[in-house]
Amino acid sequence: MSEPIHTIATTQHPGLRQLALLSTGSTGADIERLVREVRRKTRRQQRSLTWSDLEQALLAGQMKLSDDLRWRTAIHEVGHAIAFSDTGIAEVVTVSIGIAGMGQVVSRQRQNLPQTQDWLMRSIACMLAGRTAELLIFGETVAGAGGYDDSDLAKATEHAVAAETRLGFSDHQPLLYRSVAGSINELSLDRQLAERVNKRLIKAEAMARSLLENRRDALIAIATQLKGVGAMTGEEVNALLMAHGGSPT
Repeated sequence: MSEPIHTIATTQHPGLRQLALLSTGSTGADIERLVREVRRKTRRQQRSLTWSDLEQALLAGQMKLSDDLRWRTAIHEVGHAIAFSDTGIAEVVTVSIGIAGMGQVVSRQRQNLPQTQDWLMRSIACMLAGRTAELLIFGETVAGAGGYDDSDLAKATEHAVAAETRLGFSDHQPLLYRSVAGSINELSLDRQLAERVNKRLIKAEAMARSLLENRRDALIAIATQLKGVGAMTGEEVNALLMAHGGSPT
């Protein structure tokens, strides 16, 4: 299979929808490897491969997480999902807990929104919402929000740098454009730029915290369900949001 299962139409078979959800975040190679392993097992048992075999294999991979890490990952990912929904930045498609501590929110950005400074700050708040949800529930975070160039913290920082250096949103020299290639590296050399970027990040984090504090019951309820089932649709997330405090944006 050359594409993730979650991109395949899920109305063709009742078992396919759940498999698509459980495989969210997996690559085509991941799924091919899993199917081969399950097929070998069923051949040894001299029976045909079933949807249930695939579902159990996907669930078994997810269960490699410790109970604590599974709960933390659920809180983190649901924090992102609630922020996307309540800020109106994006439509949540799926939320899932993967293998080895990895989780994922698949979202569809709303294209009709003007990309103003307010839009940018709400976007950054969504990027920080997973980490903020951990702080709200546990009082501390794990390192997963940072540590690499494609992490939540890296993306949030890059957006804040862009606001200050090339999008014209800075209060300081807003007309001065600096190229993408060198702007992140300037943070270690330009103390004033670093301060302005950090202030933006702190403001966005406060936005995320305020939003999630108001959605604490929904955060816990959705994360509890996600921890149990491993994957949820955006419709399921929105239904629980509506049940715990009104309709999402």
